[in-house]
Amino acid sequence: MSKLYIVPTPIGNLEDITLRAITVLKEVDYILAEDTRTSGKLLKHFEINTPMQSHHMHNEHKTVTRLVERLKGGETIALISDAGTPAISDPGFLLTRTCVENNIEVNCLPGATAFVPALVNSGLPNDKFIFEGFLPVKKGRQTRLLLLAEETRTMIFYESPHKLIKTLGHFCEYFGEDRPVSVSRELTKLYEETIRGTAKEVLEHYTNKPPKGEIVIVVGGKK
Repeated sequence: MSKLYIVPTPIGNLEDITLRAITVLKEVDYILAEDTRTSGKLLKHFEINTPMQSHHMHNEHKTVTRLVERLKGGETIALISDAGTPAISDPGFLLTRTCVENNIEVNCLPGATAFVPALVNSGLPNDKFIFEGFLPVKKGRQTRLLLLAEETRTMIFYESPHKLIKTLGHFCEYFGEDRPVSVSRELTKLYEETIRGTAKEVLEHYTNKPPKGEIVIVVGGKK
């Protein structure tokens, strides 16, 4: 029976993959991977020999129709990203939506995603929160920040290390220097750390100690 599986993969520590994820990746007809070189290392580690095909933001619009036809033909496909859960700031939404529109079963497995441990680690309210992913780089960035300055729920952002200082500076400018901020870096990896404080304090920390690795920022809402 045709089915698309959305399979989360570890964000750092390979032990975070689930037993079910390994089973699915071994049993499907083939795997769609954001970067076959990166995913190849993961599959080799777990002795998964299923054929892989590249599926990323630059080719997904061109391949989605053909993939749906293969699914309609009875194949089973697993979609993975380089790390975490596909479609969360990664490719996956377009294929999932098209499958739903074509009455193809979609099954998303539970598993690793970076923003959940970052949110819990922050110590900030997590009963209500919004996930913003990456802020606009240029166009629309100011408009988005002005809107979020009035947000009362905890906010979660992804950011690259070379843009972190700029983003923290914007938080100071638009949200206020005293707004509580938590930055989690390299989650589940050897040098994992979480730095908490006001926006100004966290900005000063990373100004003096340039960051490396994958970053999640959690910001308290407006009181």
